[in-house]
Amino acid sequence: MSRPALQLTDEEMRDFIVNGYVKVQTDFPPSFHQNVYEQLEAMFEQTGNLGNNVLPLIPEIQEIFDHPTVHGAMQGVLGSDYVMHSHRFCHYNPEGSDGQGFHKDTYEGDEQIRRHRCRWTMAFYYPQDVTEDMGPTAVLPGSQYYETGESAHEQPDLSLCGEAGTVTIVHYDLWHRATPNQSDKKRYMLKFLFSRLGEPQAPSWKSDTADWHSGEKPEHPEMWEALWDWYYGKQNGNPANGISRTEMDTLIETLDSDNERERLNAAYRLGRVGAAAVPTLKQALHGTSDAIRNYAGYALSLTGAPAVPTLIDALQATDESVRATAAYTLADMGKTAQEAIPVLTRAAQDSSEWVRRHATEGLGLIGQQVSEEMDLSETVQVLTNKLRDDHYWIRDNAARALAKLGTRAEPAIPTLVAQLEDENRYVRFHAALALKQIKTPEAQDALFNHLFASRWCELTTRETPY
Repeated sequence: MSRPALQLTDEEMRDFIVNGYVKVQTDFPPSFHQNVYEQLEAMFEQTGNLGNNVLPLIPEIQEIFDHPTVHGAMQGVLGSDYVMHSHRFCHYNPEGSDGQGFHKDTYEGDEQIRRHRCRWTMAFYYPQDVTEDMGPTAVLPGSQYYETGESAHEQPDLSLCGEAGTVTIVHYDLWHRATPNQSDKKRYMLKFLFSRLGEPQAPSWKSDTADWHSGEKPEHPEMWEALWDWYYGKQNGNPANGISRTEMDTLIETLDSDNERERLNAAYRLGRVGAAAVPTLKQALHGTSDAIRNYAGYALSLTGAPAVPTLIDALQATDESVRATAAYTLADMGKTAQEAIPVLTRAAQDSSEWVRRHATEGLGLIGQQVSEEMDLSETVQVLTNKLRDDHYWIRDNAARALAKLGTRAEPAIPTLVAQLEDENRYVRFHAALALKQIKTPEAQDALFNHLFASRWCELTTRETPY
């Protein structure tokens, strides 16, 4: 970066944890954004929306995301080694449009997997001034933790208006929509995706205190504090005070409540109990209710090390839903679950595609943090094999996991090179990212050869072929 990143403050990070978005402003002159706007106009007129190719078509857009305020905010929520995903799209909201309904986006190149811990973001950039009547993007603050529209719509509707150069970074799971455009002006919004490469080890913002200390609204205090601790690199949250058998039974019953907010609070309360809650959570994990099982997974993830043996055992269950939840939960724990790497390596070859999906992700999230003395050769071999899985979303996770393992994934180079021609565009991208992260001369040569051969020239058109 040409200028140092302008880091978020503790207050801004707390606000992001609670509300799921942070809004920043670049300081480029109006002519910069006008130039982007005019190029978007020409794109729609000449070729239509080029989607993922909007960045090579208008490379100046990269300067927006390199700007110190944008880079600093992205670094705060995704860590210093985040990566821009290859999916991007220009959202065009024409005059007189009816807008959209609120929704969560699906994950490009992956099945729809939701996590409270923020490992993916979207960034919304306006290349023109956007007022309320122009159909700005709207969000439901705090809704990133809710699966149901009913719970999400209990949150206030907030329109993201702003001058040209406004960028809003949102938790990937935040409910959002395009609002009706009641003006006589076109509204463009460029959406870019970003993902976290490394798990938090320390705060990646300008922090003055390691404690949550929030006077925010009381909806989910234990969940918010647990997420703050994760961002801070703490392996386990502060344990709760003692809890009676009766209260624990009530909390388990609440995991199946019709009220999603109550379910979340019960899960995070149980997660803070520690080892004493593990036997009860184990019963919930192996029960017949998928809803209870999923929320028990959130609780066991927060419990941390005391829950790892139970989750390792659950990977041997006959019920694939139990195995899948166990793999998902172990992945979410990161380094705390490093003793599970051998069983997750076997789980990555499971007959269930969901178990394979969660296991491959977990091998990257956990494996990137283990010491060099730990032998990961078998894990790398299994992940290499999964690059040829029948399901593209498992191949995509395998490639991302290898990227996170970095130089230790060197034996995967030949297969990664082959996957640069995968039928799925996002598997191709993550195969290229893995080669970049491996960093050996062989990997870099393979990557450069591919990029030079596949480079798309934004100046070449039907009218100017050479």
